[in-house]
Amino acid sequence: MRVRRHTAERLRPRSVRAKIVALLMLPIVSLMALWAFAAVTTASSIGDTETAKDVNSRLLAPLDDLVTALQGERTAAVRYAADPDSAGLTALKAAQKTTDTATAAFTDGANASTADAGLLDAGLPARIERLSSDVKGLVSLRSQTNEKGKASAAYTRYSTVIEHAFAVTGALTGQKATDAASEARVVLELARARDAVARERALLAAAGAAGRLTDEQYVLFVGAVATQRELLEPAVADLKAAHRAAYETVLDSGSYQSLATVEDRVRKAGPGASAVSRSVLSGWPKSADAVLKGLTGAETKAGTGATAQADPFGWDTLGASGVAVVLGLVGVLLSLLVSVLVGRGLIVELLDLRNSALEVAGRSLPQAMRRLHAGQGVDIDAEAPMRRLAGDELAQVGTALTAVQRAALKAASERAELLSGISGVYVSLARRSQVLLHRQLDLLDTMARRQQDPAELNDIYRVDYLATRMRRHSESLLILSGIAPGRGWRDPIPMADVLRAAVAEIESAPRVQIWAAPRVSVVGGSVADVIHLLAELVENAAAFSPPSTQVQLRAARMREGLLIEVEDSGFGMNEEAMAEANRKIQSEKVDLLDAKQIGLFVVNRLRERQGLRVELRQSPNGGVTAAVLIPETLMRDDMPVADQAVQGRGLAPAAALIQQQRLRGAQ
Repeated sequence: MRVRRHTAERLRPRSVRAKIVALLMLPIVSLMALWAFAAVTTASSIGDTETAKDVNSRLLAPLDDLVTALQGERTAAVRYAADPDSAGLTALKAAQKTTDTATAAFTDGANASTADAGLLDAGLPARIERLSSDVKGLVSLRSQTNEKGKASAAYTRYSTVIEHAFAVTGALTGQKATDAASEARVVLELARARDAVARERALLAAAGAAGRLTDEQYVLFVGAVATQRELLEPAVADLKAAHRAAYETVLDSGSYQSLATVEDRVRKAGPGASAVSRSVLSGWPKSADAVLKGLTGAETKAGTGATAQADPFGWDTLGASGVAVVLGLVGVLLSLLVSVLVGRGLIVELLDLRNSALEVAGRSLPQAMRRLHAGQGVDIDAEAPMRRLAGDELAQVGTALTAVQRAALKAASERAELLSGISGVYVSLARRSQVLLHRQLDLLDTMARRQQDPAELNDIYRVDYLATRMRRHSESLLILSGIAPGRGWRDPIPMADVLRAAVAEIESAPRVQIWAAPRVSVVGGSVADVIHLLAELVENAAAFSPPSTQVQLRAARMREGLLIEVEDSGFGMNEEAMAEANRKIQSEKVDLLDAKQIGLFVVNRLRERQGLRVELRQSPNGGVTAAVLIPETLMRDDMPVADQAVQGRGLAPAAALIQQQRLRGAQ
């Protein structure tokens, strides 16, 4: 802790110039930090745009082309498998050639980005590897499915490959896209909607070639229609306005209306030959192809096409952040200039004010104080002539310093008159400490001459009691001086231990009967003051009651807090004396010249510092009862386990000694 404190002191500015510079540099540094943040954010936006364009050109664009090619090959394959003919074979070979071209482009892009795939998404490398394995196995897939009667198998195998391609796209939707493109997740939903239309086209192509729609094909067709309608229109609504227009054109076109009409006819016709009759499928191939073409173009414009056209250094990327960087740099330079000009003038004025204050503190005021201490009179108007309140704030500070000087001189004059009275208080406390020291020395001398005496433990307790009492008198001196005693605790202390500790600090401890205390604790910062206050009241009760009587110490939980009563069986006090004692306890001003009432003054200071309520009143037994109310803010209901004092009922010498040692652990 000392090393840190010394380091902080060395780093703290010492001169006025350094402090003003530090004060002015704080907003400048903050502005520079904001400017640096804007610059980093702008650079990050540029980097994100570059990364998005690279991923788009190497993976997304080739992947979209591959999906479109696979969808076309799937349609041609299931049509040929349902009814092999020369026209179908020609269309299939053309679709396979298109797929091979798209496969080569995707493989090149995947190989180029494999090293960075793990940084984009943890699961992306595995998904790319799975799709690459699928496209490598296209030759085997074609040989197994491009035969008569294999339409269902062809549809399933091709759809699986396309689904793996969508999985790769899904892994990339979490990456930050350019501002020019719509949200990647929305574009992916639209791609799946387009694939649903492609599935419908493939299923009806196979059914049309075979002359009937099987039950399995009907179920798949109905599912594809439901998927397309659930995804397409809601996803279009989430697109940017510039990209939404292309989809709305497709949705409003006659081809899409014709497509929806055929879908409804097929669903209504059900499985069988009627579902693929000319009346049901009228205009289907042309409408499906037109819708797929329109959806493909709109999807490219919303996703890969928009990303490819994004400019890393354009307004869409830089935008307001680029303007903020430029304006921030200008602001930093202007702030530096203004700070230098203002700071220099302020330093000059403060140095003049400092010199004036040093003159007062180092020469004028000390000389006047010395004359006052010597008993000489001082002319306050001559020493510190009052200035008129004018000028700016610094001039007003100079005027305030003069007022402070005058107040100090006036207070010193008044203080000189009180020195004799206050010295009586100090002498009284010093005499008490001296008597206790003599008694302690006598006991120590007795212990030194005695060896293995069974009474040694009792003498140790007596010495400890005297030391404790001396400590309390010293603390009283500090309390009257307005200084908090050094004794304190960090953790709450049970109320039972607080009561025992207060009783242990008086000489007539065996005369005090402690009643059972509530199971509450006093917060650590208030323990020392509560113990000291109770010790003063208990000692007062024991001193002003016959030695044969007992002092009762009780505590009870009230609505406002904890009420503690100290009751003696003495001769009591008349109403006038009782009122005067309560006035001294409650008064805001303490008359230190009254050296005979030190205990009440100490209680006054402790009561005010901790916010306690203390009152003296007549006891039913004829004595005096001192009531102390501790507010709820100083109490804790939970009872601490560690660092508790001895829980014994008596105040035997050994137990009291251990108790004192523990309660002084935070001293």
